[in-house]
Amino acid sequence: MGVELRDDEAAFRTMGDHDLIDSYLVYRARDTLCSVLSGDTEDYRQLLSAMNPEELGANEVAMLVTNLKALAGAVAYIDNVLHNELLSAIFKMSLWNYKPDVMDALIEFIESLATSSGKYVDDCLAMLTCQFFPPGSLPLPKILARKDGVLSRVHSSLKYIADLVPLSPVRLVPIVLDGKPQYRFNNTSTLSLVIYVENMLKLESGVLGEVVRIPMLAGVVDLLLDLDVEIGWEDIKNDSSKGIFEMELEDVDESRDDDLNDDSELPRQLSRKTLGGNSFAEKLDSLMVLTFEHLESCQVADRLIEIFDTLLESFKKTVLTAYKSKFAQFVIFYACSLDPKNCGVTFALMLEHTFFFSTNPPLLRMSAVAYLASYLSRAKFLSVFVVAGTLERLVDWCVKYVKMQDDEINPEAHRIFYSGCQAIMYLLCFRMRSMMDDPQLKPWLVRLPLESILNNKLSPLKVCLPSIVLEFLRQAKAARLFMTSEKFNFDDYLESELSREFGGMERLDMFFPFDPCLLKKSDRFVLALNWFFQ
Repeated sequence: MGVELRDDEAAFRTMGDHDLIDSYLVYRARDTLCSVLSGDTEDYRQLLSAMNPEELGANEVAMLVTNLKALAGAVAYIDNVLHNELLSAIFKMSLWNYKPDVMDALIEFIESLATSSGKYVDDCLAMLTCQFFPPGSLPLPKILARKDGVLSRVHSSLKYIADLVPLSPVRLVPIVLDGKPQYRFNNTSTLSLVIYVENMLKLESGVLGEVVRIPMLAGVVDLLLDLDVEIGWEDIKNDSSKGIFEMELEDVDESRDDDLNDDSELPRQLSRKTLGGNSFAEKLDSLMVLTFEHLESCQVADRLIEIFDTLLESFKKTVLTAYKSKFAQFVIFYACSLDPKNCGVTFALMLEHTFFFSTNPPLLRMSAVAYLASYLSRAKFLSVFVVAGTLERLVDWCVKYVKMQDDEINPEAHRIFYSGCQAIMYLLCFRMRSMMDDPQLKPWLVRLPLESILNNKLSPLKVCLPSIVLEFLRQAKAARLFMTSEKFNFDDYLESELSREFGGMERLDMFFPFDPCLLKKSDRFVLALNWFFQ
């Protein structure tokens, strides 16, 4: 092992009996390992040297393959204390740095070690998952050339170990989730993150069972949200002197001008230029695209509904409770678009129930109704009757709330009610015209008791965002749906002191989560699904 063969040993090589040669090499490996216990470490030291050659020529590669194969047959003689240096050297090896013969020998050793004793399973799994991203020193052409060969071996090995060690998938999950590249470091490339997440998604769709599939998908969503929160709202600028609808109409016009010049895509509410050079946004954008493509593959494989439950639970636990998530929510938006009748409706009902459930924390209920209003307003793939049904239930809830109150304007005390009223008006700003044009929905919409929830002592028209109130009143008057004799002179068209008060420090009064996506590559997936204000 790691030393030149004696003359009599060399004779074995000329015999042509490969099985005999392999048996002899395994014997020599056992002898080398056992000699450490007696204090004879000369052969062991030479073995260590052969595992870390200064140069990797043909002879060194042949020796490395020979040693790994011999050790694979002698794993029962490896002691994690006596042979710690050897194990450490092997676990630090990267498949990315070697050609197929070394890769195969290294995988053979890892599989043998993992299935020989439970005490090595975690270390072997960790070594395999370290292959989920390439060494930073490896040039891009080599990464692309070796990627399929490396990762196919890794996933095949994980399955092999799982077949022989049934609990290994359970132990694999925390290793993968804790082993993600540190995206906050500048030396962590977008490519490394993409390859790592690609492997997480491959595990999600693989054969290791739900014990791996569910946490892998949830872990991807968590990573997207982690990157999302690193992008500050100060990086996304707008003109606070203008209302949200005015800004969107301007962007529509600007985008149409751009279309004449370079076939650029349709409008965004905010300029993407503000995100230029933001490394977190670039990483998030690439990972969102990868996730969208995975969702498409799940739809093709008839697995979308199966994974949607995981997406929904992950959204409820992380995205919905996050402070004004900016982009991660488009994952579930896109999933809903792939199956509007099932996933799309289920998502709307979940948000609706979260808002209506009185024991939920106020901020959670306000966040849910903000998501609901934005989703129903923007999701072009939803049936207008689904939107109408939700709108009717929101109005009914607000009507009941008003009947139980005998109070004046109080933005903080009644913030949930005001958030519901703003959701209704915001939704109608987008959908009123299409509903009024529908012969079935027009009489229904006219009969909605909007008067009772908007004209009362709680005065939601004075508390909700001025830009939404004024646009709603403009459209409602034109449609003869709702009119008020009261005049509104807001100091700021975008917000008011009362809207700031009901929105709280979190400014949930100004949270429109499904406004057009600002991530350049991701936007091509969701752009056509988004209903723009007209």
